[in-house]
Formats: sequence, structure tokens, C-alpha cells
Amino acid sequence: MNAQTIDQYFKDNRESHLEELKSFLRIPSVSSLSEHRADMQKGAEWLITAMESAGMENAKIDETDGHPVVYADWLHAEGKPTVLVYGHYDVQPVDPLHLWESAPFEPQVRDNKLYARGASDDKGQVFMHIKAVEALLKLNGDLPVNIKFIIEGEEEIGSPNLPKYVEENQELLKADVIVISDTGMQGPGRPAVCYGLRGLAGIQIDVKGPKGDLHSGLYGGAVQNPLHAIVEILQSFRDQEGLIQVEGFYDDVLEVSDKEREEFAALEFDLEHEKKEIGISEDFGEKGYSFVERTWIRPTLEVNGITGGFSGEGIKTVLPAEASTKITCRLVPNQDPDDIVAKLKTHVDSHKPAGVTVEISEFDKGKPFLTPYDHPAIQAAGRSYEKIYGVPTAFTRMGGSIPIVAAFDEILGLPIVLMGFGLASENFHAPNEHFHLENFDKGLRVISDYLFEAAELN
Repeated sequence: MNAQTIDQYFKDNRESHLEELKSFLRIPSVSSLSEHRADMQKGAEWLITAMESAGMENAKIDETDGHPVVYADWLHAEGKPTVLVYGHYDVQPVDPLHLWESAPFEPQVRDNKLYARGASDDKGQVFMHIKAVEALLKLNGDLPVNIKFIIEGEEEIGSPNLPKYVEENQELLKADVIVISDTGMQGPGRPAVCYGLRGLAGIQIDVKGPKGDLHSGLYGGAVQNPLHAIVEILQSFRDQEGLIQVEGFYDDVLEVSDKEREEFAALEFDLEHEKKEIGISEDFGEKGYSFVERTWIRPTLEVNGITGGFSGEGIKTVLPAEASTKITCRLVPNQDPDDIVAKLKTHVDSHKPAGVTVEISEFDKGKPFLTPYDHPAIQAAGRSYEKIYGVPTAFTRMGGSIPIVAAFDEILGLPIVLMGFGLASENFHAPNEHFHLENFDKGLRVISDYLFEAAELN
């Protein structure tokens, strides 16, 4: 089958495809809000109908302890590899509603952008995979590879039930490569394949002093202030250049090869533009590493918030009884979240000021992920992008975390290809989320081409 035939098919069916996608986007499948539980079921049922209509088989809804998982497959390419496509049908809440220019669950196209919650993250990108399969089956009667879909309903709340589902269904999910479109491109017209993600480890530190707030005039200078204590603890975590001072924090960090760092430099990241975009005058971080390297391949420790005392209008001369802070660490390959949390606890215990008690709570853990960027499955995705976009593909890592990706890696042991079509400017998780339809159009063709590229991975 030639590219012109596929291209014409998508052109002829563009409007009907967009209308179908809009019907998906109208379902308010917000996984974090119990009031939308019925909508989550509707989202799963919509996918079953779409997959069966596309020509896939064995479509089913599998219940979990939370929201359901949707599965379907087509397994008639004898002797060919199997591609497992992962995505999610749940979306973020829409607050603050008044900042939306159009209703979040009433999709609108403006300036060749499709506006709706989930348009980019991740319904639009999941939909593209379904339509690529449908196109090839309608045009050719078969697929160049075997294909399986697993679409979950809890990604936006951390995928709490999916690792168990994957663990219990390893035979069902057996494949040769996992493909995920839930990431972004380098920029407009600049495709990228992501092959590495940082992991995550988070803690909350609660510092308690006197049994209640005290008058700072009567007790200041004689009683330890929990806010001062928590600042002292936080100050001990990093030096002035951002180097983390927790003993053993860097012990297991997987160093990056010179060749890979050369690839990063070749991306020609515009630091001055980035500083202007985010509104800073100077960048910050470990010496010897670029902005890109600090955000992709180096671990971090960041304070996400501090609470305690009085912060209202005016002043209140109080010595607060307690203070709290939340901390998250982004982790790189070979670092283990449980090990890092243990080291953070040891550090806090050894730097705790006198006169207070400290409690530490754990939350948000996810292991880092890495597929070698020269892996054939990664390079095949790069070729497909390049054919359609007409420019070289960037091979990147991401500073963020997708915990289920690491779970897939650990449980199934497969190469994972993160080939997304979103742009950083598309407001996913924020009001006026949208999807550039240029990337919708080209993405359909890229995914279709990749299925032929993947057929040669054996």
C-alpha cells in the first residue's frame, strides 16, 4: 500500500473523523471526581464501539478496583511483531471554569485547533491510533503487524490500579514493543521521540513545636519556632549551586555517554528564548550541565510548598505551633524511589533542630524509565516522523514522570516508544486545552507508517 492511498483516505474522511473525536471529547470522563463515575463508564463504552467499528476484535471492558481498563486486539499478522498501544481516556478536572473561552466538553475548532478537555491529553492521541488501524484494515484488509490496545481510565490520578492489572494479565499483554502517544514534540513542525523519563519520589515533612500557637513577644527567643526549624531542614538539602547534599543521593545515578550528550547539544536548545518564555533572568543548577541536561538526565530535589503560621493581611505576632513542607525528587535511571525516600528520612533525622518533633509522610513514587535511543524500535519511529514531517526527528528525554511507563518496563520488559504529537503550548491540565490539527493530520500518517516500520523489527 502506498502513502498516497493512505493520505487520500485521511483527507476524504477528515470531517467525519473530527466529528467522531468530538463525540469522544463530549464525555466528561474526569477520573478524580466521584460525580463522574458514570461518565468514566461511558468513556470506556465509547472506546469499545470505536474499536469494534475500526475492525479490532476481542474488545472488552475489564473492571478494576477503580475505573475500568479497555482492551482490544487484532492478531492475524502471522510471524510479525506485536505492537501494544497504551493510552488513557480519563481527563483532568476543568477548574477554573471561567477561564475557558468555550465550554470544556463542547469541542470547537478555532484557527485549526481543536479546543476541549482531553483534546491533546490524551483522547485525541488515542483516537489517532484507532483511526490508523481502521484506515489500514479498510484499505488493505489486514495489518502489517499484530496489535493490542490497553486504554486505562486512571492515568490522571496516578494509575493506582494498572500495575496490578498488567501484572495479572502478562500473557494477554504479551508484545514486542509498547507505543505510547501521551507526550509532546520539540515544537511546531519539530517531531521528537522520547526514550527516557525521570522517576519521582515525594515526601511531606511535618514539624511540631509547642502544643499551640504562642505570643512571639512572650515566648520568642526561648522556644524553637517550627517555621525556622523547617527552613533550617530545607536549607540543608542543597548547596548554593543546587547540588543535593543528601548522603548517597547520587550513588546510583546512571551517567550519560558523551555521544548522547553530543546529541542533546545538537538539538540547539535556545536558552535565551526559554528564559524569556518562563520569565527568569538567569538559569540555575549543577555546574557542568546544560539546561536540557539538568531537566532530562540529572536528579532533583525541589520544595513544592511550605505552610505554617500567619499569612493573612497585616501582621500577627505569633510563634506557630507547627509547620509543613512538601518535597519531590525527580529521579534518573538506576535510582530507586524507596531508596531515595529512606535517604531523605535519614537526612532529615540528622538535621532536625532541637526543640521540635518531625514526622515524614511518603507519597507519589514512580521509577525512572529508559529505552536506549539507538534501539531499532526507537529509530523506526524517528524514520516515520521524518517521512511525514520532512525534517530530522529529535531523540529526547523528558524531565517529567509517567509512573505507568516504568511499571510497563519493569513488568513486561519491552522497549517503549513515546511518540507524541502534542505541543507544550496546548494547555493540557489547564483551561483552553487544545490540539493543533496540523499534528492530528500528520500524526495519523506517522502512526500508519510506523506500523509498517514495526513490521520489520523482527
